[in-house]
Amino acid sequence: MMGKTLVILFVATLVLGVPVAFTMGIAGLAAILADGTLNPLIAMQRMFGGIDSFPLMAVPFFVLAAELMTACGLTAALLRFADALVGHLKGGLGHVNVLVSMLFAGISGSALADAAGPGAIVLRMMRRAGYDENYAGALSAATATIGPIVPPSILMVIYAISDNRVTVAGLFLAGLVPGLLLGLALALTNHVVSVRNGYRGRESRAAGPEIAAAFYGALPALLMPGIILGGILGGVFTATEAGAVAVAYALLLGLARRALGLSRLLAVFARAATITSSVLLIVAMASVFGWLLTYLRIPQELAAWLAGLTDDRLTVLFLLAGFALVCGLVIDTLPALIILTPVLGPIAHQFGIDPLHFAMMLVLNLTIGLVTPPVGPVLFVIATVGRLRLERLSRAILPLLAAELFVLLLIILFPELSTTVPRIFGYAN
Repeated sequence: MMGKTLVILFVATLVLGVPVAFTMGIAGLAAILADGTLNPLIAMQRMFGGIDSFPLMAVPFFVLAAELMTACGLTAALLRFADALVGHLKGGLGHVNVLVSMLFAGISGSALADAAGPGAIVLRMMRRAGYDENYAGALSAATATIGPIVPPSILMVIYAISDNRVTVAGLFLAGLVPGLLLGLALALTNHVVSVRNGYRGRESRAAGPEIAAAFYGALPALLMPGIILGGILGGVFTATEAGAVAVAYALLLGLARRALGLSRLLAVFARAATITSSVLLIVAMASVFGWLLTYLRIPQELAAWLAGLTDDRLTVLFLLAGFALVCGLVIDTLPALIILTPVLGPIAHQFGIDPLHFAMMLVLNLTIGLVTPPVGPVLFVIATVGRLRLERLSRAILPLLAAELFVLLLIILFPELSTTVPRIFGYAN
């Protein structure tokens, strides 16, 4: 009865369009009440327990740091630097879109922040330059998915809290190669589309002094990922403390550039608080839902079912990837990650799949869900800021989506892409 209530209510409220955080909370509380033997206060305990975590404190810090860096005007500096490097190539603004997303990902760690920030700016630039507006929007949406892969990543922090077999630092390192592959795949796709449609780059290659000046302007933003990763790997501070350091750095930088007046600073803190509260609400509700899944022994039952189908590790990984991909189509990325990690993670471990390899597969898989209908929150952001029709945007993103799925296939087939860098630094088995 308990399991049926949980599943039926979760699916029903999701279909009705109830926000996913509340679908998990409603279904979880109803399942506990339907059981009759559990104290309903368990739901409150699990909610508070889910967010009472020292590593989770990194999330508000990284969110605030990204908002401060954006308010400092460093997005424009990154755009100038990217344009100086790749703007002369065929389809130059498309390549700028990819590169600036990779650079900004080292600051924000969020696909939505990337889409609403530099993604929206480059979309307008591409539209003025004569690119098809739907392709420009699709590329901005696709490149935004690099944000959760390249460190620092909010999703990586949440995953590390949900699975004690990995660390935040290990996951940050594991995302370096997949993030680079994702950028290269999207750049290659943009080149093919640009050749087919005659999209040109800037008239001339940037000269050395222009590149140097653009690099100097973007240097404060480029230093942020180095400070975070360098401090963590050097043992100077933890991932959570790295977030606090990032905030201090961004705040000092904004004050030094005279870009943060009192009114702007208050607006930055308000936006960061809004984003953080929504994330923590999802984490709290998903903690109840995830605990119930474990209580009902759903991971063990799934593992036994898979063991009855096959004992081949790669086949199991493909089955788990397919299941995660379907979930990513209908459930937002963050709650899907919190729900699936305690369910699928033990199954992967039972079949001998490296935890970092599985983590990257799952995070990349669910990140792709950010740009796939019917949920696709990044598509909705781009459609809103670009005033584009969602159905046309969904069609335009298909070749870019194929490129991302190809990268996912590489990550599944070659575990070394995810595990080599962490292993070099001692963060992998």
